[in-house]
Amino acid sequence: MEAVVLAGGLGTRLRSVISEVPKPMAPVANRPFLDYILHYLKKQGITRVILAVGYKWEIIRDHYNGVDASFGIDIDYSIEDEPLGTGGAIFKAADKIIANDFFIINGDTSFDIPLNELKTFATEKSAEITIALKKISNSDRYGSVECSPDGRVISFKEKSPGNIVTQAEINGGIYFMQKHLINKFNFPGKFSFETDFLQENLPGIAAFAKAFDSTFIDIGIPEDYYRAQKIFENVIPI
Repeated sequence: MEAVVLAGGLGTRLRSVISEVPKPMAPVANRPFLDYILHYLKKQGITRVILAVGYKWEIIRDHYNGVDASFGIDIDYSIEDEPLGTGGAIFKAADKIIANDFFIINGDTSFDIPLNELKTFATEKSAEITIALKKISNSDRYGSVECSPDGRVISFKEKSPGNIVTQAEINGGIYFMQKHLINKFNFPGKFSFETDFLQENLPGIAAFAKAFDSTFIDIGIPEDYYRAQKIFENVIPI
């Protein structure tokens, strides 16, 4: 199984606590956060990863130069000369995907779901793209995803700062996607995967979603970054 990992983040909101490294390389419990993503993918049976990189990507390449450092995963790089947005990064990296389908993972979030369950669900629904949702409560930080009883995605609701949502299902940042979707639409080099691709083209896509109760953490803001230091202690054996 293959996965694209979005690892080109600048870490703008984390500049107060990290600097001089790409966001996925932010140190968490004495390891780059990306280590935990790759460790998780290895446990889930992923054998090949395309890292979508840009800002100071050489730091990432040098860190994972070797079988032991890469957790035994075959790593390739999709290099952006300029930021392409999430959509542009995914579509560019997908050129290196060999299989007919693949997972997409955010490089700055951890969502510990069983990937085989997401893939099985996608196969059962004949989905072109499947989104892993996280059930949350009492938050105004995220938009939500609305689905029909059979799991088909109906709409996306934007986040509303200051408006606390008591119960919602949010996009957990993990997708399972059929590669043929790349050729189904014509996009510029730079675009948003969530807004320009998913939301704008939802009627023409067989999009489904499955909710999970697994632990979710987004290190993109300082408060969660500090919380991650405790959560990831001893996750990877020395």
